[in-house]
Amino acid sequence: MAKQEIITDGLVRKMLEEADITFSEQGSNIKEINDALKTASKSGTGKAGYPEFVCVVRDFLLVIEDKADLSAHVKYDADNLISQEVKDVRDYAMNGALFYGLHLAKHTSFKKIIAFGVSGDPKRHRITPIFINERGNWDVLNDVETFVSFSENNIDEYYLTEILKEETDKEKATAEILKEAQQLHEDLRTYGSIQDQDKPLIVSGILIALQEIQNNNFAISLLIGDEVTTDGEKIYKAIESHLQRVNVTPSTKRDKLLSQFNVIKDTPRINEVNEVLGKTPLKHYTEFIYNSIYKSLRYTKSAEDYLGRFYSEFMSYSGGDGQSLGIVLTPKHITELFCDLVDLKPNDVVFDPCCGTAGFLIAAMHKMLSQADSDQEKRHIRQDQLYGIESQPYMFTIATTNMILRGDGKSNLENKDFLKENPKKLQLNGCTVGMMNPPYSQGSRQDPSQYEINFTEHLLNSLVVGGRAIVIVPQSSVTGKSAEERNIKASILKHHTLEGVITLNNNTFYGVGTNPCIAIFTAGIPHEKDHKCKFINFEDDGFEVKKHVGLVEMPSAKDKKQHLLDVWFGRVEAETKFCVETTIEADDEWLHAFYYFNDEIPSVEDFERTMADYLTFEFNMLTHGRGYLFDDNKDNSDEGV
Repeated sequence: MAKQEIITDGLVRKMLEEADITFSEQGSNIKEINDALKTASKSGTGKAGYPEFVCVVRDFLLVIEDKADLSAHVKYDADNLISQEVKDVRDYAMNGALFYGLHLAKHTSFKKIIAFGVSGDPKRHRITPIFINERGNWDVLNDVETFVSFSENNIDEYYLTEILKEETDKEKATAEILKEAQQLHEDLRTYGSIQDQDKPLIVSGILIALQEIQNNNFAISLLIGDEVTTDGEKIYKAIESHLQRVNVTPSTKRDKLLSQFNVIKDTPRINEVNEVLGKTPLKHYTEFIYNSIYKSLRYTKSAEDYLGRFYSEFMSYSGGDGQSLGIVLTPKHITELFCDLVDLKPNDVVFDPCCGTAGFLIAAMHKMLSQADSDQEKRHIRQDQLYGIESQPYMFTIATTNMILRGDGKSNLENKDFLKENPKKLQLNGCTVGMMNPPYSQGSRQDPSQYEINFTEHLLNSLVVGGRAIVIVPQSSVTGKSAEERNIKASILKHHTLEGVITLNNNTFYGVGTNPCIAIFTAGIPHEKDHKCKFINFEDDGFEVKKHVGLVEMPSAKDKKQHLLDVWFGRVEAETKFCVETTIEADDEWLHAFYYFNDEIPSVEDFERTMADYLTFEFNMLTHGRGYLFDDNKDNSDEGV
């Protein structure tokens, strides 16, 4: 083993351990594999040859060959295929990996082999997988950042999407959700002429009423279009019963929620039998919601914010997405990423002061519950460790409904204006983590309090000393485009610490037209001049826009997220094109693009390629009679002789 390859071996070893993949080095503890390697010499002598690492995950055999130098990653032959010449197999990572993979495909019973060529060091490296089937056919796949996609939990999905190129159940479910949301939106409009703002209220009200089925206090069969006791009154009564059953207190809060659901019983058209449907629109909606949404909410353990998804769809179909109110609902993968970036623990107390449909609180609740050891600890999380504020009454109603349907957490939700709350009083709640997606584009010189950065400072002031705050805001809010915003940034650094900013995929809020970033702070501890922040470019996050579906998670998303977390927590180094660590000033633009510098040393191949391009260009110009373009350069060079 070359001495410098020890570092690359260590990198691979660490990545395999992080992905929870069991591995063998320089051989295998599986007899069939080890016997095959006894004749796998790269020299073709028929003697033993061993790749750096061998792993078996489910029915997949993983073979890894690494080299210390990035220039030794791969060598192609004249036909642009990975060369299998003896020297190239010895000297290049992908060539060696393919050699071992083909040998094992021929001499073992494994039908699915993935060979990896790895080159470089912890800061700069490449990992390229090659899929080999039992017939020895092979395909080079897209580079990955880690081995997380090949863990026991993820490898089947990777095989399905990256190798077989088929849709996963998750993608099908997403497409189905969007289709059903569109259908329900159309039915609400067609049969009820329901206003956009009332649509999610009807959905959430029916969902609460359906909860009373298990208490024998409600049944869809009761909705018969009775003119004396209307279907809406029956649903409203079930809602009232369930709010009492789950102990929504105080009574003023319960009454506020019920007032939002008056639309269900006070809208005549949806309580009258429709000739086309042969039933009331309310019964039709209830049947649809029971089959399409309620079952998913009731039986899933996912952190998916279904009501938020439906709300977003309603608004997009109606030609608006809540932007007039600054409402930009946060996607599920971002709410879950928040929990990971702040390293959420079961003893944390989480506060979202602009909670919308409660997506962050739901994600936080699931994350903390998954780490809890006892039922008592879980009860405490639900009842005492989740706080939320929402200013819009109907959004507050949806958030409360969402938390009720997810198993509590509704007790500490309040319908208030966050900016009017005294942060010192909010501190008394003992919140250790703040998560926020504030209203967008509402601030102005006339009302600077509505700037996103002002919401951020108010959140920081509301947390305990040492608390972690994480916000998703437009990139413009951390650049300080106005004097007032720059003043707020300076005030933040005077009392709190900026840990870093992550630039996100511009399509994160697909269809909204906002370029977002995530900013992470430590509350109550002044920012030291020599404190280094991390600025990360995470625009390539593994999510892509698909026609008629929207933003979709690709197989590489898990891998890219793992790499982000590894860099954020200092487990691996990264190139400056991904992460820059630096001290900051309040007047700086707190974005990766502002601090980025190219620290890559051009290789000989890069230099030769650039020179070849230039000479080709010059020759082309000369042959087309445009040699005068180079006359000045020649004159200047003559003067220096």
